[in-house]
Amino acid sequence: MKKTLLLSVLALLLAVGEPYLELRVLSTAEPAADEPASPHAAEEPEPAAPAPVSASPESPDESAPAAPPEDVVLTILTPEGERDMPLQDYLVGVVAAEMPADFAPEALCAQAVAARTYALYQARSGKHGAAQLCTDPGCCQAWLGDAALRERWGDGYEEKLSRVRAAVETTAGELLCYGGEPICAVFHSSSAGATEDSGAVWNARPYLVSVPSPETAADVPNYISYVQCTALDLRDTVLSAHPEADFTGEPESWLGETERDGSGRVAGLRLGGVRLSGAELRALFSLRSTAFTLECVEGAFRFTVTGFGHGVGMSQYGAQVMALGGADHREILTHYYPGAELTGADTDTQ
Repeated sequence: MKKTLLLSVLALLLAVGEPYLELRVLSTAEPAADEPASPHAAEEPEPAAPAPVSASPESPDESAPAAPPEDVVLTILTPEGERDMPLQDYLVGVVAAEMPADFAPEALCAQAVAARTYALYQARSGKHGAAQLCTDPGCCQAWLGDAALRERWGDGYEEKLSRVRAAVETTAGELLCYGGEPICAVFHSSSAGATEDSGAVWNARPYLVSVPSPETAADVPNYISYVQCTALDLRDTVLSAHPEADFTGEPESWLGETERDGSGRVAGLRLGGVRLSGAELRALFSLRSTAFTLECVEGAFRFTVTGFGHGVGMSQYGAQVMALGGADHREILTHYYPGAELTGADTDTQ
């Protein structure tokens, strides 16, 4: 019954537009830096090539899809097995896991809408069999149950749960859509002045383009991070992936040209005569993002890294800065997902 209800809801959502093509994203979001990081937070895997999308994006359909009923029951694959839960309860666990509960209310609301949209987007993939979603942030979205939240929040449990639940309930029914369809509403912890264009990481999406993001070191814990390694460690790490690399000569000579994309992140860097992508270097050296510089000083190497996450979609700390500056969640979402339409029970009258 629950799956039939979910499928009927999704069919209704898609009735006003052509069925969208699937986008397989292996990592969607990372928790904010002042919360315990999920196991995959610093190790976003290189995504497999997603299904192609139209090269000529169309304007969003002006007819808004029906808001999903908030009593939809999802089957969620957890480490303990499958669990059935209402959409609203699932979203409370996602928002609590993905964003600090003491963030501004409008930032929490923006996170709730992004999480709801991404859940409905992913629920059609069918990759989990009878379940629609899992709790692995490297595949779907992070989620924490009541026992884990009590342990995390301790004496602040009641107050923080109330804040998160208010964000989910305030935004009930709100979705981000493009062409009448739920978008792939990915998000990340913090950006280095601008978000990343999805085409630099996965396939290009018209609503996942680079936009300015206001957070700075004054707003984000561990905004600047460092990874240092000896010349031997750097050589062996690169050779493990590229045995054709040439590391003869002095270490200073190993470091070649750095290519940057439009957001300022590393698109590619030559080491030992071999070009490595920024994403590959991030994975090899456990960097917090691809917004980094690499220098060789006295025979050793140091990465200086800014921000945390793949950089695509909404920056959680950017949302917090915008909310503290007076922006509401609608302004935050339309900034980070330009061209997407925010639809739902309360948005149609705005």
